[in-house]
Amino acid sequence: MSYLLSHLKFLLCLLTGASLVFSLQSCAVVAVADAAVTVVATGVKVTAKAVGAIADAVIPDGD
Repeated sequence: MSYLLSHLKFLLCLLTGASLVFSLQSCAVVAVADAAVTVVATGVKVTAKAVGAIADAVIPDGD
């Protein structure tokens, strides 16, 4: 009985540790994906502003 109990405690500790590791890894993946989306969004915003500035310079206002 004591043998079974010690193995169950070990298994519980192992599963708890594995759950903690996997949850932290998924958090890191979300952080990296968020950073990538932020970089792309910033690049799109800068490009749109540059295209808008060029269009304003090339196309007359009609004033």
